[in-house]
Amino acid sequence: MANIKSQIKRNRQNEKRRLRNKASRSELRTREKAAIEAAGGENEAESLKEAIRRIDKAAQKGIIHKNTAARKKSRLVAKIKAASDA
Repeated sequence: MANIKSQIKRNRQNEKRRLRNKASRSELRTREKAAIEAAGGENEAESLKEAIRRIDKAAQKGIIHKNTAARKKSRLVAKIKAASDA
């Protein structure tokens, strides 16, 4: 446990941010799974659009790095394309 007052405050802030980011990351995974499951169906475009929107929003807010967001979007589109072709 920290003895310095500013570090105690920093620890509280970090914990709040960690919990907020954890919820957002969890939602990202949920949206990605939903988009993959919807591949080839009638909601494919809508679920893909929503997943990409959430990924972009997370990158914009600093929850994930912008390169990580680009990689996730690229892989997601590739997976959906492969699933809808099969």
